[in-house]
Amino acid sequence: MAVRWLCSDSSAVPGSDGSGASLFGKPFDGGKRMDHGGPQQQHHHQPQQQHPMGQQQPYYPQHPAMMRLYEVQRDAAALGPQVCTFGGLQNDRDYKRLERDLTQLLLQVDQVDTEGKAELQGARKRAAQEVEGLLRYLEENATHPSRLAMEELSNEARRLVDERVVAPQRAGGVAEINDELVDMLQELVLRLTQVKTEGRVPLRKARYRALTRLCAVQDVIEGRTEQQTLSLPLSEETHEAVHHINQVMVKVSVARGQLVALLMGLSGRDSCAHLSRILTEMQVELDALDVSGNTAIRNYRKQVVEEINGLLKHLDLEVEGDDTRRYDLAQNNSIREIEAVRAHVSHLREGVLRHCMMGDMGFRPKAELQSLLTHLDQVDTAKNPCIREARRRAVVEVQAVITFLDLREALARRQPGPNEHPSHRAVWLVLGSLSDLQAQVLGFDGKRADKSYMMLEELLTKQLLALDAVDPQGDEMTKMARKQAVKFAQNILNYLDMKTDEWEY
Repeated sequence: MAVRWLCSDSSAVPGSDGSGASLFGKPFDGGKRMDHGGPQQQHHHQPQQQHPMGQQQPYYPQHPAMMRLYEVQRDAAALGPQVCTFGGLQNDRDYKRLERDLTQLLLQVDQVDTEGKAELQGARKRAAQEVEGLLRYLEENATHPSRLAMEELSNEARRLVDERVVAPQRAGGVAEINDELVDMLQELVLRLTQVKTEGRVPLRKARYRALTRLCAVQDVIEGRTEQQTLSLPLSEETHEAVHHINQVMVKVSVARGQLVALLMGLSGRDSCAHLSRILTEMQVELDALDVSGNTAIRNYRKQVVEEINGLLKHLDLEVEGDDTRRYDLAQNNSIREIEAVRAHVSHLREGVLRHCMMGDMGFRPKAELQSLLTHLDQVDTAKNPCIREARRRAVVEVQAVITFLDLREALARRQPGPNEHPSHRAVWLVLGSLSDLQAQVLGFDGKRADKSYMMLEELLTKQLLALDAVDPQGDEMTKMARKQAVKFAQNILNYLDMKTDEWEY
């Protein structure tokens, strides 16, 4: 669909109320001026523009052309949130609808008759720029290399699940579910987490959606793997209810395969409600069973009921369809908590480094740091790898400050005796150097291409070589100290790498 690309023009035109309200103001800027995805309509007073001859230019707030442009503004503002949260592809139904609606708005703008008036022409130009910006943003996200990479990984997962799980079951056979399949799915999950989103909300949501579905499939398949190897706890002769439970178990196995097909887009959406009814009927059937107070049978039934509840929980993802609400909850809760902890850690880290530079070891917020670790353990990751990785990184940041404080305290308390082994003394000298380097790493805020990064990496590597050169000469304490020092140096290097790997949510 061909659209015009016009230059930016941020001049203002009057509003319908006669004030200098801005019509669009600036061309669409990729969602930066969005409030929940929609353009922010900025209203402010401006002095009237002066004619070159000193006369004021006429305003046309009630002119039919201006009123039509205001209508276009309202329609574009209504489409803005949808454009800025759309994470699909160009062949999706919603993409075609949005493209069609925006193109119609652009045609309406083109049809506005400005009667040769410069101010109306400027307003029409800005209106066209805003709509074109929305069209461009929609297309850029749908065709972004990262979005295409996500789709390719999703298709790879679909092919894998179809070949190993769905197709064999539809053919009346047994699904090929094993550790190899679980590992292959986990690899796809990790590759998805590494796809860059450049901070774009549509790309973030697309990645979150793909990860959530794939993780749900993982849970379902892993549950099925356990069930296949589970021997029935009771024989059918023990109680009549066992026979009914075993029959339900067969239905659960079939339903599990159907759920996997739904989650991976290998089945029609109209079967979601049907599968939900089947699972609910299984629950009702199990609840109606008389177990006659038999604890073993009651526990067996409970196990199957919990299995069905787990399938229903995963089915909710497909029934809801648009998981924007689920994404927003994760962003607004889990990510917000993690970011709050990271901000707190950053504040404490700056305080620790500042006091250490002054030679003051009185500032020891270890108890506060430990409480942050406890708080991070309680953050709900919703089984999303991105949130899980964000939490892990926050934990590493806290632990880095704690280990720095521990080593500083150990160095301050150290009182070597006259009989100390020379090799043991050499290890402690390296630890002293590592402590100084760790302080620099904690305060480092650059990139891998920076000279300071390469210098720190080289110095840390030299300390590792120095530790390798230490000969314990059979002294067990030196062996243990050297081993701990090597691990400490490697942790600092890993922390430095983590700070500079440009990972993103």
